[in-house]
Amino acid sequence: MKLDAHQHFWQPLRGDYDWMPKDNPTLNRAYAPSDLAPHLKAHAIEGTVLVQAAASLEETEYLLGLADATPFVKGVVGWVDFENPDHHRHLTRLASHPKFLGVRPMIQDIADVNWMLRDDIQWAFRALMDLDLTFDALGFPRHLPNFLTLMTRFPGLRVVYDHCMKPQIRDQRAGQDAFASWAEGISRLAEQTSGFCKLSGLVTEADADWSIEDLRPFARHVLDAFGANRVMFGSDWLCCTNLGLRALPPSPDGLILPVP
Repeated sequence: MKLDAHQHFWQPLRGDYDWMPKDNPTLNRAYAPSDLAPHLKAHAIEGTVLVQAAASLEETEYLLGLADATPFVKGVVGWVDFENPDHHRHLTRLASHPKFLGVRPMIQDIADVNWMLRDDIQWAFRALMDLDLTFDALGFPRHLPNFLTLMTRFPGLRVVYDHCMKPQIRDQRAGQDAFASWAEGISRLAEQTSGFCKLSGLVTEADADWSIEDLRPFARHVLDAFGANRVMFGSDWLCCTNLGLRALPPSPDGLILPVP
């Protein structure tokens, strides 16, 4: 089955998408399964994983409702409050849903780079292991060392590194070195943990006029480091639509980046 491992739906009127720019007409509108279905058909994608975009239990319940009504949504990655141990009961309840796969705390939006290592949230990682759920690791290159520490602490935790850990491709385009330290961190995660990596989200860290050559070294390093069996494709629809994304043909060396 050909799957898109990372896509979103949302309804801004819910009021819990704090990151969403109110003046952005592309993002600040409702998106539902009927909006994505034609793109899936055009690219022969048979199923998707629907990922949270709001730090609320209510959005997770909303997404599971959409999944129940949408056959092509094969799984949901939701959210619980790692800072509230009482959410253990919510995590246990959600785990009973057949399409609930795991959770994604929005670490990229948390000011404290060491948040994931705080003593008061370690219960959540242990609970994910006990319930056999996944942890979607969402962060920037500055978070790479702490993710390695975390996964060394919990080697049995099933983890997926989102969006190639968001290398700052726009900085590379501007003449700064955004590759070397990121690549070293990615290699360490690949070599020293059992995690998987989503080949997704690269274009949101590039400029609107990105080219395949801008993305190629970052995508190639992820594939080389993790190997094809530990890399999954994610469109990051509909975040990617904010950059006027277009479908690309296969590149000459076989690296294919299909984008709905």
